[in-house]
This record gives sequence, structure tokens and C-alpha cells, in this order.
Amino acid sequence: MSSRSAGQEPAPVRALLIAIALAYVAAVLLLPLVLVFTEAFRKGWENYLLAFTEPNSLAAIRLTLLVTVIAVPLNAAFGILAAWAVTKYEFRGKALLVTLIDLPFSISPVVSGMVWVLLFGANSALGPWLRANNIEIVFAVPGIVLATIFVTFPFVARELIPLMQNQGTTDEEAALSLGASGWQTFWRVTLPNIKWGLLYGVLLSTARAMGEFGAVSVVSGHIRGKTTTMPLDIEILYNDYNFTAAFAMASLLAMLALVTLLIKTVLELRFADELAGTRRH
Repeated sequence: MSSRSAGQEPAPVRALLIAIALAYVAAVLLLPLVLVFTEAFRKGWENYLLAFTEPNSLAAIRLTLLVTVIAVPLNAAFGILAAWAVTKYEFRGKALLVTLIDLPFSISPVVSGMVWVLLFGANSALGPWLRANNIEIVFAVPGIVLATIFVTFPFVARELIPLMQNQGTTDEEAALSLGASGWQTFWRVTLPNIKWGLLYGVLLSTARAMGEFGAVSVVSGHIRGKTTTMPLDIEILYNDYNFTAAFAMASLLAMLALVTLLIKTVLELRFADELAGTRRH
């Protein structure tokens, strides 16, 4: 009785499977992307560039970058701390912590936005105190930052936890036995060992922060020029039938995503090589 291992299917079967995969990717991913750029440049370069001189669109770009610059470093710091706690220590509630880290993956972004409205909105328990002290969270930049932090905080931690579990604690124990302090051990041993995984997680978090729509839409109030990020600005422009500007902004967001994808691919190769080297040793 002959047996055939995976990957040894007849050539026509392999060709059919590959063709189906490529056709699906082309129809679902590539075609929409091509259409976005086609519509963006339909009226020429002049009109395309003109879309980015509009004050509200410039404000949306600046706000998107500002929120990303605030949210991503905070989540990177949290991810490192969470991964360190999960992989280096044994404590009661460890499994619960890991589960909670994954919570934003399973909760709708719209629901996460509503949580901040319930906590800091005008009708919340804190609402009167916030108004009395002229503190704006919901329908302001702080609310957008909080919503973005919520939806992006698992990415760094989920990249680092399996990596640090695989590496174990041998290197840190050796450094401590040689007289290094905990801080020196982190900077000179732990951080170099996780740098590619950390960069990869930061990259994923950055991409999600720039493109987040649902949670930000709930807490922003859609105030053009003040609380609209790039995804929200695209929706507003499209609903106003300003298709050239809408697709121009969408193309910019798509280009940022493509750059992110390119960097992600490079990091994956470096990360895979380093992880393979770690396993060999």
C-alpha cells in the first residue's frame, strides 16, 4: 500500500490549489487596492495633491500620527512588562492575565469605544466632576488615545510572550550570577534577545492604530479638524460626495499600510533567522 506525504499531490491538483489561492487574494485584496489608487488619481496628480492641502484633512493626518505616537510606545512598554511577568514569574492569576491581554481581539472595537463613553461621558458618574474641572476625554483627543490604546495593546505582548517563553531564563540567570543588576540584565541581555519580536509587535500596533475606525468613531464625536482621524475623514469625505479627496486620503492610508507590510516582511525574515539561531543554541 503506497502512501503520499503532504505536498506530493499530483501536479494538476497543486496547480489548481495555487490558482484558487492567487485568484482569491487578487479578488479580495489586490483588486480593491488597485481601485483605490485608480480612483485617487482619476483626475490627475494636481487634484490628488490638492486633497492634502485642505485644512481638515491635514488636521486628520496630524491627529492620526499624534495618537499613534502616544498609544504605540505605551503599549510597547506594557507589552514588555506583561511578557516579563508572564514568562519570568509564577503567580496566581497568570492564566487570567494572559486571557485579559487577548480580550481586545474578541471584543468589537465599537463596544470598546462605548466603554469609554460610559466611563467618561456626560452622563457617567465622572461626567459632572470632569465638566466642573474642564477636563475633556470623550469627544476629544484623550478619548481617541484611550480607545486606540485599548484596541492595540495586545499586539506587542502577544509577540513577546511566546518568544520569551522559548528563550527561557538561562541568559538572565547567568547575567545575575555574574553580578549584573536587574536593570543591567534587562538592557544588556533581555532586550537584545527580544528586539526583533518587539519591533514586529510595535509595527503591528502602529498599523492598527493608524487604521482604527470603530472605537475611535464612537469616542470622537466626528468634529472635523479636531477629532477626526484619517479613517474618519475618509468616511466624511465620501459621504459628502468628495470622492477624489476621499480616495486620495484612502490611498495615503493604503500606502502607509504597504510600507508597514514591507517593513513587516523584512522583520519577519530577521526575526525568523534570529529565532532559528536561538533554537540551535
